[in-house]
Amino acid sequence: MENKEALNTLNDIKEMMERSSKFKAISGLSIVIIGVLASLVSAYIYSFMGDYHINTPDKWRTTAIIAIALLVVAFATVFAMSYLRAKRLNLRFTFDATMRRLLFNFFIPMVAGGLLCIALLTQHHYGLVSSITLIFYGLALINCSHFSYHELRYLGFAELVLGLIDCFMVDYALLTWFLGFGLLHIVFGILFMIKYERSK
Repeated sequence: MENKEALNTLNDIKEMMERSSKFKAISGLSIVIIGVLASLVSAYIYSFMGDYHINTPDKWRTTAIIAIALLVVAFATVFAMSYLRAKRLNLRFTFDATMRRLLFNFFIPMVAGGLLCIALLTQHHYGLVSSITLIFYGLALINCSHFSYHELRYLGFAELVLGLIDCFMVDYALLTWFLGFGLLHIVFGILFMIKYERSK
């Protein structure tokens, strides 16, 4: 009996430490919304360009502006919906050490990949830009999953693999973006909600 109580106590302590060291306010619905927005943007760009090829300065300039706008909207959506979820479930949502670690580990690969993309675009090397965005985004998710839900790493691995595949399909950048930033987010977000939010 004493051993069982000690084990339960250790489990409680472990759970408390995990809650205090990991950010658990991420909203699955926000992930789905990002996927839907990315899909709509991909469809708009496709209709605007007429094909999957983004191989001229004008096309890349237009795509980059739209992608940056989508990125801003995506972060705002995640922040707002995570805040609402944290408030509803009485979870911590402050810019504390846990959130700083999460953001720091997420943005290191994102900034590095972004600067690499800018360098390639300014030198008119367009072929691998879409691959790099997917690869570094995947690395960012894997990196920050240690400070939040560990399932984020699976989305990260999927983005990483898709980015590597895209390296050999450079003429279909828009299609791989749709699959990576659109479809994968929608599927992952739905699975995330089923696992963590269905009964809450």
